[in-house]
Amino acid sequence: MIPVRCEGFRGVSQSLGHHIANDAIRDHVFDREGGGNGVEPGQYDVAILGDYNIGGDAWSSRILLEEMGLRVVAQWSGDGTLAEMEQTPKVKLNLLHCYRSMNYISRHMEEKYGIPWVEYNFFGPTKIAESLRKIAAYFDDNIKEGAEKVIAKYQAMSEEIIAKYRPRLEGKKVMLYVGGLRPRHVIGAYEDLGMEVVGTGYEFGHNDDYDRTRNDIGNATLIYDDVTGFEFEEFVKRVKPDLVGSGVKEKYIFQKMGVPFRQMHSWDYSGLIMATMASPFLPRIWT
Repeated sequence: MIPVRCEGFRGVSQSLGHHIANDAIRDHVFDREGGGNGVEPGQYDVAILGDYNIGGDAWSSRILLEEMGLRVVAQWSGDGTLAEMEQTPKVKLNLLHCYRSMNYISRHMEEKYGIPWVEYNFFGPTKIAESLRKIAAYFDDNIKEGAEKVIAKYQAMSEEIIAKYRPRLEGKKVMLYVGGLRPRHVIGAYEDLGMEVVGTGYEFGHNDDYDRTRNDIGNATLIYDDVTGFEFEEFVKRVKPDLVGSGVKEKYIFQKMGVPFRQMHSWDYSGLIMATMASPFLPRIWT
């Protein structure tokens, strides 16, 4: 049993609770005598941090990483194990999916164990290819060649799917508002489909989240932070997007307004995903 002294989601945003939980793992799991799963460390070992696998997302990520030659020895924390967490300080690279929730433990492992970490984005083929190459750059030519083979393997399949949907979606405008990483990570996926993200924001983001977001948006994109339901409704009325992507709290507001709505949380895909069903190279693109 690991004590986590945190009553609910603490702090002005949820991330203080994340930080406290990260520290609990640091203090009570790492370096525990007799810990680990007995796996002999290898030169291509990586850990996936901050992918909760609620909709099978991490399984798709593992397919790509393992096909390029890496070995995923730990997965935090969707269906991971205590032994995997104990094994993590022995990996060569930490792959950070949800920056907000797991950057704390990533930085600790970098400082104490010398393990570098890299944030990756597996939403949409363009960002997937960029991320695979970025990850491969930490390893030798064997892994770099493996990344190119993976990209080439799924390119035709992804192009076929995009060709089917892009003519219907070209030029459509999207506004986003969610927690976690999706306000910036899904921008490229929508752009792959010819859509434009005209507004985005976080429910519990920090300044560094917005610093990262600016790299993926245009100059005229509206950015909002922790907006109320009323504020978000007024933004939508003025910007007039063709689609809103948000959470269950906002769902019924926009359905009543007659604005097409996409529930962005992976526990409610409602069958409208062409991700793992189509290809592991397209693990997360909504239509």
